[in-house]
Amino acid sequence: MAIKILPLRNSFYKLMHRSSIYFRQNASFCTSSSFCQDSTVPDIQHAEPLSSRVGSNLPIITSRKLLHPPLDLRPKQAWLETLSVTENEKLGIVDLHPEIFATFPRIDVLWTNIHWQTTYKKVDYRHEKNRAEMRGGGRKPWPQKGTGRARHGSIRSPIFIAGGKTFGPRGPNSSFYMAPLYVRVLGLQVALSIKYAQNDLHIVDSLDLPTEDPKYLNDLIESRGWGLSVLFIDDTDVISKNIALATNGIKSYNVMPVYGLNVYSMLKHETLILTMAALERIEERLLHFIHNVDFREKTFKKVRYG
Repeated sequence: MAIKILPLRNSFYKLMHRSSIYFRQNASFCTSSSFCQDSTVPDIQHAEPLSSRVGSNLPIITSRKLLHPPLDLRPKQAWLETLSVTENEKLGIVDLHPEIFATFPRIDVLWTNIHWQTTYKKVDYRHEKNRAEMRGGGRKPWPQKGTGRARHGSIRSPIFIAGGKTFGPRGPNSSFYMAPLYVRVLGLQVALSIKYAQNDLHIVDSLDLPTEDPKYLNDLIESRGWGLSVLFIDDTDVISKNIALATNGIKSYNVMPVYGLNVYSMLKHETLILTMAALERIEERLLHFIHNVDFREKTFKKVRYG
């Protein structure tokens, strides 16, 4: 069966088709009249470092080489912001991996992770003594016969008021268990995707503040509409002095290293702030577990030979 290709009859589609061909052949573009001359598209792999271009009038194009790029999904994009000024200044656009920030939201996976995080660290310290551990009760309380009362051998029997407990708690009992690896990884993917879809995920260049005054951080968060609780994530557990002192007296603003990122903390805070270094580390670790299945998680079949 032959397939007939219809021509582009609509002038709008013709114009769009010709424009796409032109931009593929010519690598120059113009975004403003102030620098229209000799403006070429910067090389993605050899873009200038971020620190050298902050404060310039040129738009910063921050490109990242995604690990394990999927062929059927386009990368998500987010604004790159800064904490050095109160105004919401955009430094550029950052590509986000679609397998991490575009996962289908599953409430059951979130519930499983929250239940695991709130349960595994509980320890029941209650302990009740049985009849063997009670003090006293070594002799028979009264003779076996002749008194008219029921026969007993010890006053520490469970049927006595001051006796031992038969099925009492025998603590300490730990509730520790580990959720499966794929459940924990999928929980982080779902939580990050939900934060991104609700516009509660922001990428910043660093956590460096110009001052240690908490009022500056309050004004910055209020002007950008980041909500009442904010979680800052950096790639290291050593933070600068200004951000440490600014968040010290505010309980709803917390700073966490990237290795401590969890589902419970992300859902507890309204807004999630990631640095570029933390973003790189998160994608690296999650993609490692997504594309490298642990042998203990696999199911093996028994094969008979001969």
